[in-house]
Amino acid sequence: MKRLLSIIVSALILAVIYWRIDLTALLQVFQNCNRSWMAVSLGMVIPITLITAWRLQQLMPSGSQLGFAEANQLILAASVLNMVLPSKMGDIAKAYFMRDRGHLNGSLALSLVVFEKACDMLSLLLWCAFGLVLYPQKDWLFWIMTVSVAIGLMLGVMLLSSPKFAQFFFSLAQSMAPKKLRAKLGKLSHAWGEMHEYFWRDKAHLLKIAATSVFTWFLHLLQIWFFILALKAWAPFLANLALSPLAILAGLLPLTFAGIGTRDAALIAFYAPYFDAATAAALGVLCTSRYLLPAIGGLPFLNQYLATLKNHRNELS
Repeated sequence: MKRLLSIIVSALILAVIYWRIDLTALLQVFQNCNRSWMAVSLGMVIPITLITAWRLQQLMPSGSQLGFAEANQLILAASVLNMVLPSKMGDIAKAYFMRDRGHLNGSLALSLVVFEKACDMLSLLLWCAFGLVLYPQKDWLFWIMTVSVAIGLMLGVMLLSSPKFAQFFFSLAQSMAPKKLRAKLGKLSHAWGEMHEYFWRDKAHLLKIAATSVFTWFLHLLQIWFFILALKAWAPFLANLALSPLAILAGLLPLTFAGIGTRDAALIAFYAPYFDAATAAALGVLCTSRYLLPAIGGLPFLNQYLATLKNHRNELS
């Protein structure tokens, strides 16, 4: 039911967007695009996926049997599940896949995936904060967003670096959360504690993972800038570092299907100083392709993981 509601919300937002813009102009943007830049920008899905799979291998304990090909299959299968499960639960499903294939015990597998997602979020916030600080056209709304992103970044760093602060944070969250969420927060708190114990043993290895995450998200944001060039539009790269993460964060709000709609509306609003709504709407379509293409690539590998997903349906719900 929640998924159906999110699809309806996405459809309504897109209906409003496409009602207010000229659809002929939108099609014209794609017809006039630079095909070379379009091929390069869409093709960046491949190196981004490969680097993400390599990082997953690096996260595994020494001596684990997770090969590079299987790591890629896990990433692509999770991309499919992220399109149909709420709140990026496809990524959490990777923990169960790795556990059932004998790579890790259950709690360590969950802590590994939690750390992976925490690195992704902090890397996105880092680039967003960097771009917002340098963004020249800040009104009161952008100052609020700059402060909010900075607070989120500092909170995330404290959660990753301080076990005591993390314990306090999760205890407070459990005391304030509805009854249905308390058990999930308890599991997350346990996984977070095990993650601290596991990853802080080797600070050099931790630094390598963090640097890889920051670089990977640089590639994500560079891909969006290449989309803009492919559409024969223009926005300064530093401005893109501020604006595209904000649009991605808008897409993470649990309101729409795979962020479709909220992300598109954010792109139109944030990039208004640089190009028209039709071009921004085309950019929204291309940004959706960043999630759709890996999901399509993961379809051939999905069946082998579905049995595991069914076995752990109650754990994921």
